[in-house]
Amino acid sequence: MDGPPPEAAAGGGGLDRGVIAVAMVVVLGAIMSILDVTVVNVALKDLSQTFHSPLETIQWVATGYTLALATVIPVTGWASARFGTKRLYMTSIALFVIGSALAGMAWSAESLIAFRVLQGLGGGMIMPAGMTILTQAAGPKRVGQVMSIVGIPMLLGPILGPIIGGWLVDDVSWHWIFYINVPIGALALVLSARILKRDEPRPAERLDFVGLALLSPGLAALIYGLATGAQNQDFGRPDVLVAAIGGAFLVIAFVWHALRRGNTNPLIDLRLFRRRSVAAASGTMVLFACAFFGAMLILPLYYQSVRMESAFSSGLLLAPQGLGAMVTMPIGGKLTDRLGPGRVVLVGLAVVVVGVAGFATQITPDASYWLLGSALFVMGLGMGMTMMPAMSAALQTLQHDEVPRASTGLNILQQVAGSVGTAFIAVLLASQFRSQGLPAVGEAQSGPANPSPEVIAQVVKKMSDAFQHTYWWSLALLVLAFIPALVLPRHRPDAAESGADPVEMQKMPIH
Repeated sequence: MDGPPPEAAAGGGGLDRGVIAVAMVVVLGAIMSILDVTVVNVALKDLSQTFHSPLETIQWVATGYTLALATVIPVTGWASARFGTKRLYMTSIALFVIGSALAGMAWSAESLIAFRVLQGLGGGMIMPAGMTILTQAAGPKRVGQVMSIVGIPMLLGPILGPIIGGWLVDDVSWHWIFYINVPIGALALVLSARILKRDEPRPAERLDFVGLALLSPGLAALIYGLATGAQNQDFGRPDVLVAAIGGAFLVIAFVWHALRRGNTNPLIDLRLFRRRSVAAASGTMVLFACAFFGAMLILPLYYQSVRMESAFSSGLLLAPQGLGAMVTMPIGGKLTDRLGPGRVVLVGLAVVVVGVAGFATQITPDASYWLLGSALFVMGLGMGMTMMPAMSAALQTLQHDEVPRASTGLNILQQVAGSVGTAFIAVLLASQFRSQGLPAVGEAQSGPANPSPEVIAQVVKKMSDAFQHTYWWSLALLVLAFIPALVLPRHRPDAAESGADPVEMQKMPIH
């Protein structure tokens, strides 16, 4: 089968069997890549103990993956045109499956991180390539219908990922949080080969290899240097200085390269960030992503370390966040169209602040699960009214040909901010543990073999205080996000004024 007939691609009417088949292939890939972001968090404590690695090291299992996503996002558009979307999609799935299989066979924290990076290189291209295939198959008049299908894994990922991951860690093995991708990926490859339309590659713009060579290693080295320096509380170490200063130099060199006169096809068009709406949306997204994704990284560790819950139970306790986002994401989109993104984002940020404040003030050794679940649900409600409206604010005033370039830059910012946030919050939590005289997560416990209930209560109190203090940092970042959010557009321009293509806006992925 070579894909839907030409009249299907033209759009109009309901979804025919060919388009639905293409949608199912894309959903399979989306399920793998989205679940993998959320499934690992509940396994961090188990992975830390398995490989005898502290949290600051093992969190790179999550951070390395998201950094790899950011690395390949700018290449996706060029590769789609140069090699064809079907080839790119199948290559992405194959890389992801290979990385998953190798991650399941990892023998050390370092090997696991390396294989997670390989996973991320494939996973970063799955969603953009899949969205392109689907919009081309459905046609512009049916994009809304097919996006509602692809939106299912986006909404269910934050709910099912922690639950599935917790079950696999508790009742099967941590290896299977990665091995589970292999049969799904194999099925996706077989169906892709049979269902997706044959590629017709076309000449593409020249890829900015210089920009890619500067930005990708620059970001990785800079984040590694800062995280390692904070982890060891020593920024004067030679390895920290070399990584941080070298990474900063490469990032600055990329900025100069992207802005220099005569560079007509930069990897990221930084000139677009001179627009007030794009700059304000970027600042909001960066601060929000650092705070929100960092906060979500350590929550399962609280449940497992302080409340002694299993990984599966921790996954169930994280479900309210996904449920909250499921409620407000469609509402947030409609309100953005009616009221403008600025108003919606401000309300969303305020709601998230209320949720995180619940953890910063109430996350005690015996806090009510109903209270914590309610705070998490509120965080999800706010997230659903923040991420997509902020992206819409950046794109709505751009010309048609500027939208793909801006969306690339925003995607990279979102992924990098999530990586920085998880590394930053993990290091802060580890520092708090040490300041309380406690070993970090994953380090060997010392003390009497059978401590008294009083000693246990004292240790647990210190641990919960460390989590509570760390959440205050997330809360501070969210409050700072109000500053750029106040500059976001407070109205929705008419279609004639807006250069943003609804298809391109729908292709923006969620972390």
